[in-house]
Amino acid sequence: MVAVVTTDRKCHKESLELAAEMAKRLGLQQVPRQKESVAELMERYQADAVLVALQKELRLHTEAGELFFHPNMSQLRLKNLRLGEKDHMTEAMGLQEGMSVLDCTLGFGADAIVASFGVGESGSVTGLEVSPLIAAVTGYGLQHFLPGNYPLYAAMRRINVVNEDYLDYLRQQPDNSVDVVYFDPMFRKPLTASSSISPLRGVADHRPLSEEAVAEACRVARLRVVMKEASGSGEFARLGFHRMAGGKYSKVHYGVIEL
Repeated sequence: MVAVVTTDRKCHKESLELAAEMAKRLGLQQVPRQKESVAELMERYQADAVLVALQKELRLHTEAGELFFHPNMSQLRLKNLRLGEKDHMTEAMGLQEGMSVLDCTLGFGADAIVASFGVGESGSVTGLEVSPLIAAVTGYGLQHFLPGNYPLYAAMRRINVVNEDYLDYLRQQPDNSVDVVYFDPMFRKPLTASSSISPLRGVADHRPLSEEAVAEACRVARLRVVMKEASGSGEFARLGFHRMAGGKYSKVHYGVIEL
């Protein structure tokens, strides 16, 4: 994929500095905006993606749409947890204060934010993202987005983002080194209602989860390996997730391997 970095139309100082930082970090060409549209820049530089540095925000443009960081449903999920309501993912993980979680498929971080809230200040969440562009947008957003309440702010700031392939990362980890390993791979059969993530599919990792990755996760995790998938998916049985968690009528379920 060919990608370039640019600024906002007004070329604010903060935008220029952020663009230069991202270009250096990602090894991408920084191009002048010159008041051109993103579409015009894509055509001019034959780019598949344009990373736009704004004032304290990164936005990724592809032919499929625009991607930017936002806590999204994690806000409502944290609110519900604070009110004492259930969250299927945190129940599947068995989260408690002080636990450590490795999220192997970070994406835009909604699940990692909820997990970070669940393990609290004494716990830890590491999020792996194989796409350097998504990792940049999410990593910057988690550290700079200003939510309306402190619990969400604190949960976001505690997440450690690592741009690495999860199988490579897992192979390097010691046995029993984290409490929970979590996978949320791109569903084999996309949910048509999830149109909000359609732009993500253009730059995301579409590889199915492998048996080797699950085996490595079982070696690395002390307590559980959890996978999110569409309800009724054959991936659960193929990969050895025989215990299910989630709502009876939910479109997604969580497969659990207890260790």
